[in-house]
Amino acid sequence: MNLLSAALTLFLVLDPFGNMVVFHSVLSRVPEERRRRVLIRELLIAFGVLSGFLLAGSTVLSVFGIRASTLSISGGILLFLIALGMVFPAKSMFPDIEDEEPFIVPMAIPMMAGPSAIALLLLLASKYPERLPESMLALGAAWAASAAILLVSPWLLKLLGPKGTRAMERLMGLLLILIAVQMFLDGIGFDSPD
Repeated sequence: MNLLSAALTLFLVLDPFGNMVVFHSVLSRVPEERRRRVLIRELLIAFGVLSGFLLAGSTVLSVFGIRASTLSISGGILLFLIALGMVFPAKSMFPDIEDEEPFIVPMAIPMMAGPSAIALLLLLASKYPERLPESMLALGAAWAASAAILLVSPWLLKLLGPKGTRAMERLMGLLLILIAVQMFLDGIGFDSPD
């Protein structure tokens, strides 16, 4: 996986277009003058969590004895399920959010630093340990693009409207399904351990 494909895959997994509706809903309970600050804080926390998993990925996998093929197959299944949720959305994942300022949950984790993003980063760390700086750059680019979209999301939501937002999320979901199936097939195609 090269730098561009890793960054694009991570961007699709971070799903800023799908998250912006949930983020907007969660932040609507926060005073308007604090919303941007809270959003930036949550985005930085998510980046820290994702970076930690990327940097410690090989260690985590070796401690638990998890092979790259196992991670590729399970990551592919997880991505596939999340992508199906993007293409065929159900009710909100967080219908009863309390009237308080969000901290870490649900915005940083699991909306940005969710299981699929973590699985993908662990896979990158285990499959391409020699490309760790490239993977970190890909994560930074995907996170920065997602953060930029989420920071301008109030304006984007008005511009796209509800139908446009749903169409964009479904298109990203379809692309993610293709990536998920490829990850699954790559996992099946791995050679057995020595």
